[in-house]
Amino acid sequence: MPYSRMRLAQRSGFLVALSLALCALALAAGSVRNGNPFVTSTIAEMQRDATVKAARAFYEFLNTGDETLLKQAVAENFTDHTLPPGRPQGPEGLSFASRQFRAAVPDLKVTLVKMIVAHDYVTLYMNFAGHFSGTFDNMRGKGQPISFIATDLLRVVNGRVADNWHVKDNLALLQQMGVVKVNL
Repeated sequence: MPYSRMRLAQRSGFLVALSLALCALALAAGSVRNGNPFVTSTIAEMQRDATVKAARAFYEFLNTGDETLLKQAVAENFTDHTLPPGRPQGPEGLSFASRQFRAAVPDLKVTLVKMIVAHDYVTLYMNFAGHFSGTFDNMRGKGQPISFIATDLLRVVNGRVADNWHVKDNLALLQQMGVVKVNL
């Protein structure tokens, strides 16, 4: 094997081993369970506290739809980098999404499962649950339960969420609502 390939293989193996070791340490520490934040040791205490506070306010907004929490959590120039079609950009888009979703699932509850803080980024893993008893896209729910997962990556600047990238299990949600059927 040529020298450059051998070095690349060694580096790749080292990075995989390092990643696995860091994951094992995080899990062994137990600090990421029940939504408790796992925080990298290189973040300053004040930044950590402000970042966690903003992320928790963001999560509480998702859980309650309370606009006061939204104003506390997000920056005026908030950007959703995975904006769905038809949703406005900025804080207005979050408010719009919350109202639309709560019209379909009025008893929506969001459970924060894990939170990982690294510098000015926060990764949140959440479970959404409730009952489709409202209206979605001219379709009336019958009270059927819904449950799906989501992961958000937030960037917090000056104690406010400035950016968000999110992935949601929309297929599971739409199947449970009866909006789509998948035949395998």
